[in-house]
Amino acid sequence: MAIGTRSLLFGVHQFAVHPWFVAWAWWQLYGFPWDPHLWIAFIIHDWGYWGKPNMDGPEGEEHPRWAANVMGSLFGPRWAKFCRYHSRFLAKRDNQPFSRLCVADKLAIALHPWWMYLPAAWLSGELPEYMAGKGARRPADERTPRQWYRDVQRYCRKWAKAHCDGRQDTWTGTRRDLA
Repeated sequence: MAIGTRSLLFGVHQFAVHPWFVAWAWWQLYGFPWDPHLWIAFIIHDWGYWGKPNMDGPEGEEHPRWAANVMGSLFGPRWAKFCRYHSRFLAKRDNQPFSRLCVADKLAIALHPWWMYLPAAWLSGELPEYMAGKGARRPADERTPRQWYRDVQRYCRKWAKAHCDGRQDTWTGTRRDLA
């Protein structure tokens, strides 16, 4: 089973758990999410990981495309962009602003307790990829998984706080920067 599928079924993007953390983060950042479109986006924004062989590699990086297509078909281009640009990498690559969903999604990581996140990441097989520093995460070096995750949470909390008003993202590199 592909790692992206495992993530959705029992990993850190688990379809019945992750959306609640995104909703909680949204509530903290922007107030209660009354709009039903938001709830649909919270639920489906990561479903594009299904069948992906990696989380932060070239295939995994394209995961927002699926939800963007669904939201665009149902509700129009505004909602397609809302889902597509929950990815900082895609926003940078396409020279577009990240969406507010991106900010809530990052804060959701900071809200997710280690005792839920780390076992899910380990069970799904995501943890080694994340700790290796692929994508936006820096390598774990000699840190334990719990130390690494604490640092990730700290970074995500700071990033969300610094960018909740939509200011330009100067923190996130591009794939070229990482090569």
